[in-house]
Amino acid sequence: MNRRHFINQAGLLAAGSMLTPLLAKAARKANPTILLVSGWQDVNIGDIGHTPGLLHVLETYMPQSTIILWKRSNGAEVKKLLNDNFPKVKIIYGGVTKEKDVENPEITEAFAKADVMIHGSGPLLVGADNLASWMKHTSKPFGIYGATLENPSPYHQEILKKASFIFTRETKSIDHLKKVGIEGEHVKFAPDATFFIHIRNDQKAAAFLKENGLEDRKFICAVPRLRYTPYHKFNANNNGWSAEKIKQVEETNEKYKEIDHAKLRQAMIAWVRETGNKVLVCPEMTYEVEIMDELLIDPLPADVKPFVVKRGYWLPDEAASVYAKAHTVLSLECHSPIIAAANGTPCFYLRQPEDTIKGQMYYDLGFDDWVFEIDDTTAEQVTQRLRGVWKDYGKAKAQLKKNMDKVAGIYQDRTRLVAKVTG
Repeated sequence: MNRRHFINQAGLLAAGSMLTPLLAKAARKANPTILLVSGWQDVNIGDIGHTPGLLHVLETYMPQSTIILWKRSNGAEVKKLLNDNFPKVKIIYGGVTKEKDVENPEITEAFAKADVMIHGSGPLLVGADNLASWMKHTSKPFGIYGATLENPSPYHQEILKKASFIFTRETKSIDHLKKVGIEGEHVKFAPDATFFIHIRNDQKAAAFLKENGLEDRKFICAVPRLRYTPYHKFNANNNGWSAEKIKQVEETNEKYKEIDHAKLRQAMIAWVRETGNKVLVCPEMTYEVEIMDELLIDPLPADVKPFVVKRGYWLPDEAASVYAKAHTVLSLECHSPIIAAANGTPCFYLRQPEDTIKGQMYYDLGFDDWVFEIDDTTAEQVTQRLRGVWKDYGKAKAQLKKNMDKVAGIYQDRTRLVAKVTG
């Protein structure tokens, strides 16, 4: 090798050694790894729906990314549901100690691999400890995607102040954050990720619909709910509630359960008598199977009862397939209407004041005509609005499409901000 050739080759090698870190960094930008913490509980199809919804958002608008799901709840059925629908997503489990350490080596490995950590949709900063562990063991960015952050505790505030992005699932949370000094361009609205749920189980749904004579767009769905979810009845140690808290929950539920459900029943009665079509009474949460008969079916007039079908607890993929065939979904729960909307079906949300500020997202997205503040709503108002939908179904469907196009646009914009953070 002559001297000039040697110098040229040495220069190229030197340049290559300088470029290697830059190329590696560019590769990370193009193919980021995301650690998503989500999946708070498996007894509610809405809570289950957060996770596939956000996974679908990320796969749609950041298709180049690798996603690791740190799932909090560990039900086998839901794990299978996610594995079947998101085969590329690795699911890991494990808790966080008081010292904010983790014991599962898969989590430690995920901390090393991931470029960003995202806290999924939920009623508050449910995964605060997960984020705190990430903060302790890495210096990499993290953010919140579609959570209600009402009156955040001092512990949650300290975490949120260090977030690279905070997307609240309704605009009222933004006001709550401002009150504690958390604001800026990185704080924005992004609706509950369940709005982007796409998983279906058409085969199972079709068998159920056929067995019960439920024809396409010729039945409505009705979903019950008590003012407070009675967690003390099915969680260990009374859900940690005091005797006073349990007394308040039970007294409030007893006071309003008939008042609330009578308003939904009147719409059911009008539907059956005026259209001759059926009603499917179905749950969003496990405990609601036990209250269906008492609150929505037994009090119905004799001529209406034969037109009512009942469904036990199900998973969101089957619920989505059934809602996709329904005419309209009427619900005292928040997420069944969202799953219906994601599947092109008009939906009513009869909102109880105890159900947190999350219902604001319906107004933020333009669903004003389909949200009913239950204490300020009469049974006739719900019934009249339902008549309006079935008499001009095309108009209702067009309004729904407009609102859902807005949802998709928001997700696309917000995910673009996440992609910038990973760079």
